[in-house]
Amino acid sequence: MKGLITINDPKSPISEAYRGIRTSIQFSNLDKKIKVINVTSSKEGEGKTTVLANLATTFANLEKKVLILDGDLRNPTIHRMFELSNVCGLTDVLLEEKSFEECVHCTEVKNLHVLTCGAMPPNPSEILSSKKMKEFITSLREYYDYIFIDAPPIGIVTDAGIISTYSDGCVFVVGSKQCDIEMAKI
Repeated sequence: MKGLITINDPKSPISEAYRGIRTSIQFSNLDKKIKVINVTSSKEGEGKTTVLANLATTFANLEKKVLILDGDLRNPTIHRMFELSNVCGLTDVLLEEKSFEECVHCTEVKNLHVLTCGAMPPNPSEILSSKKMKEFITSLREYYDYIFIDAPPIGIVTDAGIISTYSDGCVFVVGSKQCDIEMAKI
């Protein structure tokens, strides 16, 4: 699994840093249960998918049931990171062409499941803001301890903002020496 240092080298300082972020997220939910976490960035190439996958892995390692959902319906990449098929996924579930059980993938990591994007739709914003999407996320809350949603960069399209309306928290990834400070402020 490419880019997953928490699996490939769990004793490295970088893996420890991911566990530190995990602890921060856990302690941030004392007053409100944080289950659905939106991960975005200001632009492409800042590492949001890598951060999301490694964070989700650290939560699964705690014996928590974790789902990674590829909410980037414009440029899905989760399937590549986990070397999974993207033949069916989120869009197929929402269109009721396939069931969730038919589309969700188990990974090598115990308790970690992945729902890829599936077919890329012509109207990503409308799908993500639909009542059906909100109901789907609500149904997933009952089964999973944590749901990590890989959202498109917030500085490029509105999709991450839409996803944030049914998320409990957001991780904003900023690439070192890559991000324009003004873009990050937006």
